[in-house]
Amino acid sequence: MKLGLQLLTLFVIMFFSSAYGADSAFVDADNEIARCNRVLKDILAIPDKHVPKELFQKTHGLAIFPGVLNIGALLGIELGRGIILRRDQETLRWSNPAFFIFRGGSIGLQLGAQSIDLILLFMDETGLQRLLEEKLILGVDVSVSAGPLGGDASVDTNLRLKSQILSYSKTKGLFAGLSINSGIIQPDRKTNEAFYGADFSVQDVLYENKGTQTDNIRNLLETIDSIAR
Repeated sequence: MKLGLQLLTLFVIMFFSSAYGADSAFVDADNEIARCNRVLKDILAIPDKHVPKELFQKTHGLAIFPGVLNIGALLGIELGRGIILRRDQETLRWSNPAFFIFRGGSIGLQLGAQSIDLILLFMDETGLQRLLEEKLILGVDVSVSAGPLGGDASVDTNLRLKSQILSYSKTKGLFAGLSINSGIIQPDRKTNEAFYGADFSVQDVLYENKGTQTDNIRNLLETIDSIAR
């Protein structure tokens, strides 16, 4: 039953959001990186609601999708753009950010619209490897659960830590209800090409750490390092 709901949701996501991302080549990618840095700082600054540091120290990757639009009336649709970085488990260094599109969905009792700042922690390489392919389907290719909050990630997190991705969000609008979430993450190829050049693939950026760094990238990496060290 749950898988059937996920498949229905994914079908609706792909049908209604096929035009989304058509203008991604016109996105100011460097400003988007700066926006992601602000989102990360804002979420981490929430008192007693921050992401536990020990999770950052264990994570293999980090996704930041600022301003994800969520519109719901029984069936919710979420659309957004953002970045993903990978952490090398040997050197503990973070890659440059690669650009991705997020298309999410939910089924449940819900009504309204909201803007969500979404953060995903990749707790193993499975999801990151799938990102090198055409798309990553959350809840199908990888398991996802709401991440723990507060200073101690060891409390009541055994089940959550078995998930391959932990999710966090900050809501800016009005929204209420209970939902079953699913989603698709795909490379934003036009923005990646516009920012890094056509010769650089997502694998080059995430696994080979290729591409020129801007001041905004360096500022973002400093923010992440201040948490993960």
